[in-house]
Amino acid sequence: MKKQGLPPSNNQSHRRRKRKISFRELLTMSIETLWNNKLRTGLTMLGVIIGIASVIMITSIGQGVQESTALQLEALGTNVMVVTAGAARTGGISQGLGSASTLTLEDSQAIAKQVPAAKLVSAFLQRPQIQVVRGNVNISTNLVGTDLNLPKIRNFRPQEGFFFNQNDLDTVRPVAFIGSKVRDQLFSTERSAIGKDLRIRGKRYIVVGVAETKGLSGGEDLDDVIYIPLTNMSSQIVGNNSLTGISINGFWLEAGDADQLNSAQFQVTNILRLRHGINTSELDDFRIMNLVDVMSAFTKIMGSLTLMVGAIAGISLVVGGLGIANIMLVSVMERTREIGIRKAVGATSGSILSQFLTEAIIISVVGGVIGVGLGIAFAFAAATLFKFPFIVPLWSIGAGFGLSLLVGVLSGGIPARNAAKLNPISALRSE
Repeated sequence: MKKQGLPPSNNQSHRRRKRKISFRELLTMSIETLWNNKLRTGLTMLGVIIGIASVIMITSIGQGVQESTALQLEALGTNVMVVTAGAARTGGISQGLGSASTLTLEDSQAIAKQVPAAKLVSAFLQRPQIQVVRGNVNISTNLVGTDLNLPKIRNFRPQEGFFFNQNDLDTVRPVAFIGSKVRDQLFSTERSAIGKDLRIRGKRYIVVGVAETKGLSGGEDLDDVIYIPLTNMSSQIVGNNSLTGISINGFWLEAGDADQLNSAQFQVTNILRLRHGINTSELDDFRIMNLVDVMSAFTKIMGSLTLMVGAIAGISLVVGGLGIANIMLVSVMERTREIGIRKAVGATSGSILSQFLTEAIIISVVGGVIGVGLGIAFAFAAATLFKFPFIVPLWSIGAGFGLSLLVGVLSGGIPARNAAKLNPISALRSE
């Protein structure tokens, strides 16, 4: 006679019913639940997507603008400073910036001789938006009178022709070295601008060279400019010399290296104060801009702004996290009966906790991935549109994924815990 087996004990039956759910089943159920509520899931993800995209886009744009400005300043030279005329004085009282030209060609020549740190000095006299005519074409451009050192200090070279020479300066010859934009505007229908003439305030000038394209630098279009000999500019265009010499708007100074700039600035300040008879208690009647200091200050400001705006954008991540927590809490209330049924058929509290937590993490991680993609796309579009380097720091992407995961865990934790603690009998009785 075949021996019949004993029925399973209550403990064995309980262990069978409390089978632990596998990760694959857990993931499948979580995805199905989210997919069946696509609209709610998408709206929940939106806060995370906006937050991550904003952080990456703002960080990338900040880095790109900072790099673009640094490259522009480096193109001018990291060992360069510019000294410009300040305010005139009457009876020791400042008349305000621009009230008179307080610098002269003799000042720049004295600096070149007496400042050991000065490698090159170039004086300039300029007039913005001056009318220039070629045939029936009339344009407004920047006119700069200068000497032979300017191309070396400002680092520009001829694209065709050549820069004017010392003889042109000595003989006050009416010659012009033009930017590529001026060439395109005035000589667009001609094969070459070299040897052709143009008129500046009714005076005829011969084009001897065209500068290579430089683009924008600090908001200044380096291609929209005409350079003529300083002597010609002073006598033929401006026509107003100071009582002590040839008036200039300022001069560029190039030091041997960046480390000598502070020394050069100190020496220039002392020499000009002595030459201009400025007392100890009086302010300078000139201004000095050290490009290294400008770049350093700009980098700090941009870094602070990027951090501040990034932090503001990060607030949307917090909002996204609150959105996830809110939706998950609502989901627990809506699925109370479902939770009761699952517990009644053997689902453990750990399984319930894991499923709700997994749903929250999926929402935040998928939202983070979409946010990273959108952030990179928007950053690339901005870099292309405004023409600055496209830079996406790897740390911003890592921070985006890390934050999205953290948001999922934190915002889904409490709702998942509440779901796991539900009493199956009370859950089954709920409507």
